[in-house]
Amino acid sequence: MTDGTSERTSLSAEDRERVLAAVDAAFERQIATTVALTAIPSTRGQEGPCQDMVAGLLRARGYEVDDWRIDQAELAALPGYGPVETDFSRARTVVGTYRPAREAGRSLIFQGHCDVVPAGPLDMWARPPFGPVVEDGWLYGRGAGDMKSGTVAALYALDALAAAGLAPAGRIHVQSVIEEESTGLGALSTLQRGYRADACLIPEPTDGRLMRAQVGVIWFRLRVRGEPAHVARAATGANAIKAAYHLIQALEGLEAEWNGRARDARYFGTLAHPLTFNPGIIRGGDWASSVPAWCDVDCRIGILPGWRVAECQAEIMACVAAAAAAHPFLAGNPPEVVWSGFLSPGYEVAGAEAAEAVLAEAHGRVYGGPLEESYFTGLTDARFYGLDHGIPAFCFGARMERAHAFDERVELDSLRRLTKTLALFVAGWCGVTPVPGRGVRGEPPPRADGESAAGGPPVRPA
Repeated sequence: MTDGTSERTSLSAEDRERVLAAVDAAFERQIATTVALTAIPSTRGQEGPCQDMVAGLLRARGYEVDDWRIDQAELAALPGYGPVETDFSRARTVVGTYRPAREAGRSLIFQGHCDVVPAGPLDMWARPPFGPVVEDGWLYGRGAGDMKSGTVAALYALDALAAAGLAPAGRIHVQSVIEEESTGLGALSTLQRGYRADACLIPEPTDGRLMRAQVGVIWFRLRVRGEPAHVARAATGANAIKAAYHLIQALEGLEAEWNGRARDARYFGTLAHPLTFNPGIIRGGDWASSVPAWCDVDCRIGILPGWRVAECQAEIMACVAAAAAAHPFLAGNPPEVVWSGFLSPGYEVAGAEAAEAVLAEAHGRVYGGPLEESYFTGLTDARFYGLDHGIPAFCFGARMERAHAFDERVELDSLRRLTKTLALFVAGWCGVTPVPGRGVRGEPPPRADGESAAGGPPVRPA
């Protein structure tokens, strides 16, 4: 980090108009890049080709690129770690660093995640999830909103400054991470590797608002056992699937109790149901005519900022134990609770007043109104920076609909405004210096296919 202030805290009116015009001039190419990135099906464990494309885009712009495989063992002792049960051997993080000739301004992290959640049954999509299309002012596709369009917007915001003949005066890290949807280990790996800055902005979709607070999340698996029997003699066995449902009902009671406690929460007290328990995956049994001897249920539950993860885990264990004790079979055959992903505390943005003021000014220039706040009943990677490393971190992004659902989509006009706001935010936060010989009016910005301003080779998706 640096204690320095930005070399220029605000743009001249002429410079500002040049930056905004550069965003408009490159916007079609920006959307083409977003479409290409969205077309890569980067579900869990399959993020490599997407990271290849991001690394190529960063190299074409002249950034220093750090591309490494994540070692889960190196992260296991760090705050916020959550276990990964899938094959992690190909997990990678990509960071591109812009470094000014003389670092005189404040530093910044832009972070985006390239992992996406599964698409589900393909025949239930109106448009192919990984065949992104632009239609009626929206871009459709899995990951279009959450959050590949935000990552691309950050790149094009920096391009717009370059096209306007301006260079940020502070160091900037553009980070593309994985595992945001399940553990956050990608973001954690950047911190373990030593990346730091004076602020972190994550362009997650927030509909043009500042994310003020978010809940924490715990993932766990109920591993339930039963007693097999032929269905003709079902009473001699014990149905593990039915027993699992008994436990789910008990956890719904814990969910209601926790939401009762949330009524006094600073940011979430006005929400009717901020903490959600979700049994998201169920597997069980081997044969339709056999009483099932096993059932696994993968669950998610939210927790409030300030609640300790270990104490919440203990409450989950106690709830399951009490429910098992009241069950005729489980009382003598208690289920197992396995922690299977997120072990993440909630987060409230703190210490970010300076960055928020710069963002509010940039937002006002583009949106023409005050910067509103939002409270997120999911979570983002911002928690790692703010809670564990003292880096002011917040989310600000475009308008998205149908997150984690069929026909996910992001609004194009909101992406244009996001990109303009990010460009002005960088100028105000990092400061800018003029680049001699650059920024002649009408000069084209870098191309969407990865060609650099200096005419480098095009970058193609791997």
